[in-house]
Amino acid sequence: MSILNRRDALKISGVGALLAAASPALARSAKAKAPKAAPAALAFFPGAYVEGQYALPPLPYAPEALEPVYDAATVKIHHGKHHAGYVNGLNQAVAKLKAARAAGNFDAIKGLSRALAFAGSGHALHTLFWHSMTPGGAKPSEGFKAAMAESFGSLEAGLAQLAAASNKVEGSGWGILAYEPLSRGLIVLQAEKHQNLAFMGAVPLLACDVWEHAYYLKYQNDRGAWVDGFMKLADLDFASRLYDAVKLG
Repeated sequence: MSILNRRDALKISGVGALLAAASPALARSAKAKAPKAAPAALAFFPGAYVEGQYALPPLPYAPEALEPVYDAATVKIHHGKHHAGYVNGLNQAVAKLKAARAAGNFDAIKGLSRALAFAGSGHALHTLFWHSMTPGGAKPSEGFKAAMAESFGSLEAGLAQLAAASNKVEGSGWGILAYEPLSRGLIVLQAEKHQNLAFMGAVPLLACDVWEHAYYLKYQNDRGAWVDGFMKLADLDFASRLYDAVKLG
């Protein structure tokens, strides 16, 4: 895949920055073009982009590791079926866009652009989602705790906003804690579907999936109970390290 094709795929929304972080190929390209080392964020999501194609990265833990809060059966289906489906859809959209450019025929550009945004955002956010949890949860660094306090008043207030936003997403979507580079602060977003209501340029640091497929086997239609469970698993150490890499990068 050419650099041009990858740039096309990164024009999705703020989550494009997350896909960039997932791409070892882009990391090598950045190093080749500049004497400075590539941002450390590029190493946070191994396996999400491999040998010129987007790929399903391995889980960072065993499927049963998040029990009893998040059941292994859901993790296996969610990762191996749903996430894999977004990866396949993204690669198909990129390939069709390449063919359209080669043919000089953009009659299908509206649908292809929509597929690129939907599948690409789905892949990016699911890649982050698996790293947003860890058995028993994890505490933030002092620096990240201070950043949360600066943006939200306190760590607890920011997490409460994330939980509330996740619980009240209209329809299917995500609650997202993100770094916003214009203010150099943190924000909480709701993302309907995957790509709607995006804040362009914001880089997701923690993502709670509230599509029903993410929790229905265990929690049925009780989204609030799932969100409470997710917050108990939240890996604030990972979010802290990703925040440092993104802010400094």
